[in-house]
Amino acid sequence: MPRSKKFRRARLIVIVLVVLLVAGVGYGGYRGVTAVRASFPEVDGTVKVAGLSAPVDVKRDANGIPQLYADTSEDLFRAQGYVQAQDRFWEMDVRRHITAGRLSEMFGDGQVDTDSFIRTMGWRQVAQKEYDTKLSPETKKYLQAYADGVNAWLAEHPGGEKASLEYAMLGAVNSGYKPEQWTPVDSVAWLKAMAWNLSGNLQEEIDRSLLAQDFGPDKIAELYPDYPYARNGTIVKTGTVNGDTYRPADGSAPSGAAPGAGTAQGAATTKALLQGLSDRIDGMPQLLGRPGQGIGSNSWVVAGSHTTTGKPLLANDPHLGPGLPSVWYQMGLHCRTASPACQFDVTGFTFAGMPGVVIGHNKDVAWGFTNLGADVTDLYLEKVTGPDTYQVDGKDEKFDLRKETIKVAGGEDRTITVRTTRTGAPLISDVSTEQQNVGKYAPNGSSAPDRGTGGYGVALQWTALSPGRTMDAVFELDRARNWDEFRAAAKDFAVPAQNLIYADGKNIGYQAPGVIPVRGKGDGSMPAPGWDSSYQWKPDPVPFTALPYSLNPAAGYIVTANQAVVDPSYKYSLTKDWEYGTRAKEITDQIEGLLKNNGKISPDDMQTLQLDNTSIMAKTLVPLLLKQRIDDPYVREAQDLLKDWNFHQDADSAAAAYYNGVWRNLLSLAFGQKFPADIRAKDNCLLVRQQDDPTKPDSSSKIVTQCGTRDPSKAQPDGGDRWTEVVRTQLDKPDSSWWTYIDSDHKEQKGLDNLLKEAMKNARQDLTSLLGKDISTWSWGRLHKLELREQTLGTDNSSIASGLVHKLLNRGPYRLSGGSAAVDAAGWNAAAGYQVDWIPSMRMVVDLNDLDSSRWVNVGGASGHAFHQNYNDQTDLWLKGKLLTWAYTPDAVEKATKHKLVLTTG
Repeated sequence: MPRSKKFRRARLIVIVLVVLLVAGVGYGGYRGVTAVRASFPEVDGTVKVAGLSAPVDVKRDANGIPQLYADTSEDLFRAQGYVQAQDRFWEMDVRRHITAGRLSEMFGDGQVDTDSFIRTMGWRQVAQKEYDTKLSPETKKYLQAYADGVNAWLAEHPGGEKASLEYAMLGAVNSGYKPEQWTPVDSVAWLKAMAWNLSGNLQEEIDRSLLAQDFGPDKIAELYPDYPYARNGTIVKTGTVNGDTYRPADGSAPSGAAPGAGTAQGAATTKALLQGLSDRIDGMPQLLGRPGQGIGSNSWVVAGSHTTTGKPLLANDPHLGPGLPSVWYQMGLHCRTASPACQFDVTGFTFAGMPGVVIGHNKDVAWGFTNLGADVTDLYLEKVTGPDTYQVDGKDEKFDLRKETIKVAGGEDRTITVRTTRTGAPLISDVSTEQQNVGKYAPNGSSAPDRGTGGYGVALQWTALSPGRTMDAVFELDRARNWDEFRAAAKDFAVPAQNLIYADGKNIGYQAPGVIPVRGKGDGSMPAPGWDSSYQWKPDPVPFTALPYSLNPAAGYIVTANQAVVDPSYKYSLTKDWEYGTRAKEITDQIEGLLKNNGKISPDDMQTLQLDNTSIMAKTLVPLLLKQRIDDPYVREAQDLLKDWNFHQDADSAAAAYYNGVWRNLLSLAFGQKFPADIRAKDNCLLVRQQDDPTKPDSSSKIVTQCGTRDPSKAQPDGGDRWTEVVRTQLDKPDSSWWTYIDSDHKEQKGLDNLLKEAMKNARQDLTSLLGKDISTWSWGRLHKLELREQTLGTDNSSIASGLVHKLLNRGPYRLSGGSAAVDAAGWNAAAGYQVDWIPSMRMVVDLNDLDSSRWVNVGGASGHAFHQNYNDQTDLWLKGKLLTWAYTPDAVEKATKHKLVLTTG
């Protein structure tokens, strides 16, 4: 039979294999348990690791969190590679296949489209250029040492033998697969996946274009309201830029010298042009969450003058997509003695597959990240004039061409041709046959060239497609000793652009880093005309010296939660698509309240604030809901739940369940009914009013049933922070056209009051069907559930991870408190349902007075082995809002040690 058919049939074997391996059925079950345990890492005794110059101690606590002690930096990172491979090599192997566009080599033809898209963007090629031309010799040494450590472990597990349960499963369908040696570029390439998932407003750019098929600029502007600067504020008080040097506003200490070394055409873009691209993005692996949406975070730092400890406190909880194993890996990297040969004494959260610590602290400084949300991606419509030419300023330019061959397990190789513009933007409309024709329907504006028979192409300009020095920055952060060294590290942090917060024993600070483009014409909110060179990016990005920072502001604290960094008076445009600051304002208000009432903030206060699940929007909306006269006792019974509600979205709250049900139905009636199917959730079928001519408000119309087409995780209206601002602004307009809706009797109704009544009625019906008629049994957690899913095997039934396999590898569901715009940001998409789709992926509180009193917790656990005791041992703590003690000093680590492994010279 054909190879591909054999491959598909072999998938069935996996089901039987896993049942026998894991379920414990007879002799096969016994052998299975033995095989699973054989993949667990050695954590006691002695192991030889080739290349070490001296022994390295690996001390693990009860949660399997390793602390490494070495005499040289190279030995430290060699050991880090070995230990991470012990716990997470399968995850690391899959990740490097993602970033190289080689998933099809592992999993077959179902991954060809994903591979094609990533190959077109060229993540691996850019990572190779970074390694070859940008990174320091020292960083290359560390990367190579890390790779040597991974390969030392791999030598003990040739071909993945006894490496993990997943390799046994993969072998049943792809027996020819053998893991390759790890390379330094495998580590660097992971930064591209980080950058992709934290890349700003690409989805908003697509969505605005798709909305333009039904709405004019004024209505779209109502769906993307201006940021509420007066109400929610900015991260720093906006200073000034003189020349290319940023000067903080009053109240922030000055710093030393900076460290050395949409258009009309876009607005009219049609469904055919952008929907294909949106579908392609939907198909991308989302190991960090969905790109640019819901990828937020909280961090704040409080000066020692305002704390009970007398020194700064720093908190951070990045919001990412949930999964197992956790995206984070906790670890300590310690030089036994500080010397030029060994300069690290750092601990925190790492990425498996990448050396160093990404977020954490050393003996002198602590730091945290939140997503800045800078607009670092632009789509360009390109006039393609031939197989290898496109038009710029009326003249033909040559594409840079390269061929990529995708090897497919169980199938034939596929070859694609990648075309790249002179600005380095790949033509992503070439990714598939379907998208080769995108742009055919883009209109011919008065200044646009004829599209001809081939239509327009669409190219992606993205800062991460140019080589940078972010890997240098990671090591520089890890050994920074003060504010100036911290800023020097931030200067090299190219992508993704993040808000960096800082603390040392005496100071607190903030720095905005990253490569942020300076545009010619256009503002990045809509696809730009590539045929007009005046829309291209300027050669130089925003200078680092001009990026905002703050050191010891007068307020005595700094909050970053994806709100605007600066106000519009700032010289450069960072983005038009900030989050709207709801979480940031709540954190700020809570800090101000603690300072007013208690005078000082304690580590316990920092931890408690991370769990604040207040619905700020409910404070505005609930009084309006309670004002409505409801005659139906069935609905009024639910309405009464809101009377004494404290606006806390606790998992056991019936009122929170009902309120969020009303919120979801309000959004559907007011906005979802009116949106094009392209941005509504698949299978979400609504009664909508369809106008004969959408460009003419008074044209005739009819009511029809229309189903959405978008992946539910990215459908709109999602109910997040932007939607709280959209609704807030429309509540002042009780006769707004957004309050016109189609009721359950297929009749058109108008007015805010009527819509609120309909939303309450529909929510009562929805929750009855989901939770039962007896409202005393309702709770938010019964609706708002989290399932931790094994991410690396995929989620569709065409992969080796069928539903049965996932049941064995996944954990949950768990009932969660919180909500999308709450500080305890357990996000859910109102257009899709109530299930949780992004979470605080870890939580930490650093105490600069006593680093051993710092606290941390991860979702899941240290191990990537599905049945290991540390695979999911931290999740219950995380659910309860508890944090683990974070041992740092040698004595504290020794006291916490439960297992000790010595890596010796081989």
